[in-house]
Amino acid sequence: MFYFLHEILKGVEWLKAINVFQYVTFRAIAAAATALLLSLVLGPLVIRWIRRLRLHQPQRDASDMRGLEKEEDYKRRVPTMGGVMIVGSVLLSALLWMKWGADLVWLALFCMAGLCGVGLADDYLKVSRGNTKGLPWWGKIIGQCLVGLVVGVALYLDSERRGVLTALYVPFLKNPLVPAMGIAAILFIELVIVASSNAVNLTDGLDGLAIGCVIMVAGVYALFTYISGTKEFAEHFLVPYVNGSGELTIVCAALVGAGLGYLWFNTAPAEVFMGDSGSLAVGGALGVIAVMCKQEIALVLVGGVFVIEALSVILQVGSFKLRGGKRIFLMTPLHHHFEKLGWARTKITVRFWILSVVFALLGVGTLKLR
Repeated sequence: MFYFLHEILKGVEWLKAINVFQYVTFRAIAAAATALLLSLVLGPLVIRWIRRLRLHQPQRDASDMRGLEKEEDYKRRVPTMGGVMIVGSVLLSALLWMKWGADLVWLALFCMAGLCGVGLADDYLKVSRGNTKGLPWWGKIIGQCLVGLVVGVALYLDSERRGVLTALYVPFLKNPLVPAMGIAAILFIELVIVASSNAVNLTDGLDGLAIGCVIMVAGVYALFTYISGTKEFAEHFLVPYVNGSGELTIVCAALVGAGLGYLWFNTAPAEVFMGDSGSLAVGGALGVIAVMCKQEIALVLVGGVFVIEALSVILQVGSFKLRGGKRIFLMTPLHHHFEKLGWARTKITVRFWILSVVFALLGVGTLKLR
């Protein structure tokens, strides 16, 4: 909206100050500040609304949480579905500061809103039934895949950018590993979105843990999108130039701001949980942004904490089935393993944040390894 305002009034002599609206860097900072303010203002309203509707965290299987009963009792008193606060702040902020003709931004926002809808359905079924059985696993996956499919098809049909969007770039190589994946790119894009969405969802288990890591990853991708969308910087750092991807910096910055605002209420002891409506949405947003700026492989490194959490679940399930019920970890996702070992929840969260900072710095370092 503000960029559009600049386009209309840029010829007015005494309004030259609004020329700053044309710069992505200014609008990204403004988007972050706007999202932060919105989430801080919306937070108390959303929390009161959720409490009024009695939408609280459902009780988990007692056998799974043996030894963590105090945590479960605390979680049952905290309202969930706070992800609408994050998603709403990002959407409103992005609409205020983006170029309205930026098709990649619209697609990213669609992905975020669509996955939020899937998460809301899952959250509502959980709280209405009073247990952890929301959408069946296949129903949730189908919803995620449908959103990912729409995004994949839209990007594949983009004839102007199809060459770069269907190539597979590896952070350590100057040239694409696979020059063009063809129609298989649709499935690859879908896989990245679904995997990223679920990885963040699995990490969301302790106060502030998931959103703290999301803030760091979104900050790195604000840099990546700005570089990939600026031809001179893309050529300097030997990364693929994607026309229009610079506007995604607005979304990344808004996600950082909204995440900080949400963390204000989610830091221990949490006043609200994001639920699947938040974790699926922000995870999917990170995935689709990584695809659009051609840094999807780098997401494995930058989002290392999410990858580790997801791998712990995969390894645990595989070990249980293939080794006759034997487990590798005391409990998964991995943060629960350390809870079982007696680590304080805040200590686990901060140490995982430290790991996320390290992974983020390593991800940024890949820019100079070409």
